[in-house]
Amino acid sequence: MRRCLRLVSVVGLLLAFSAGSAVAQPARTMSITDDRGVRVEVPVNPQRIAAISYLGVDVALALGVMPVATTYMAPGRDPDFLLGLTKGMQPLGQRAKPNLELLSAAKPDVIIAMRRYTAANAAQLEKIAPFVAYNIELLSQSYQEVGALSALLGKPERGELLNDGFRRDLAEFAAKAPKGVHPRFQIMWAGDTPFTFHTENTAASIVAALGGDNIAGPMTQNGRFGVELSLEKMLEKDPEVIFVYDSGPDRPHENNPIWSQLSAVRNKRVFYVGDHWVESNGPIARQIVLREAAHYLYPQTFPAVDVRSEAARLIPAELVK
Repeated sequence: MRRCLRLVSVVGLLLAFSAGSAVAQPARTMSITDDRGVRVEVPVNPQRIAAISYLGVDVALALGVMPVATTYMAPGRDPDFLLGLTKGMQPLGQRAKPNLELLSAAKPDVIIAMRRYTAANAAQLEKIAPFVAYNIELLSQSYQEVGALSALLGKPERGELLNDGFRRDLAEFAAKAPKGVHPRFQIMWAGDTPFTFHTENTAASIVAALGGDNIAGPMTQNGRFGVELSLEKMLEKDPEVIFVYDSGPDRPHENNPIWSQLSAVRNKRVFYVGDHWVESNGPIARQIVLREAAHYLYPQTFPAVDVRSEAARLIPAELVK
């Protein structure tokens, strides 16, 4: 009887120890809710990051993590705002048409994606790796996205610092801008009928915060983040500064005779801007857009910007080889 009691006691101790060990082990996954409203279980501190859009690359580099794969805006173009580091990542194709076979071969721990470009193939992406999708459209969303992705990558405090630092810099630049001056501006894609961005769009919000007056105006309730504006409508509103997303040599808007009549064109204040203006929600991109926008609006007040120098200030040196 005494021997049986001893055996029960030993078994009980072993079970208790085993249960205690299980409780003490750190969680291997965490839950995150993305802009689809989907709750996703992602690994804690993932190291193999794949990005569909540059937001995931931007945040990861700012946090000192090198992604393994990314889509691109234009083939063969490795953006200066990311210090050309995308050259060492597996290219996944254009952001609107990611190659799922290449993505699977990259064996990512997590996929960070643009929502509107992945809605159609979300089910396939989820089979490859945990998949989170964000809108990547508005400045108000930028702070949330940087915070959420910093937490996902295990560095929430760094994400808070990046957000706080940008809010501070935006306020300081706005305070230094000339008072009572509100240059009419437009941010657009090239095209026969250019797609133009409303003020809530991240890049447009930054320019507006510096005193610019966006000819496209604010979004309508539940509307899109941009609108098509004909050259005739552009002439009517006559922007003084135009920012064109540079997607290559195809610039059909320049063939329209109205183009040369615009104040921005006549005064040589049309700027073909880089990929960071297209996807401005990341901590690196939005800081460089802020500095470039300030210079383009007020060249007498703010100096010209060296994009790579600004990027090097934000990307940890150990990632740059």
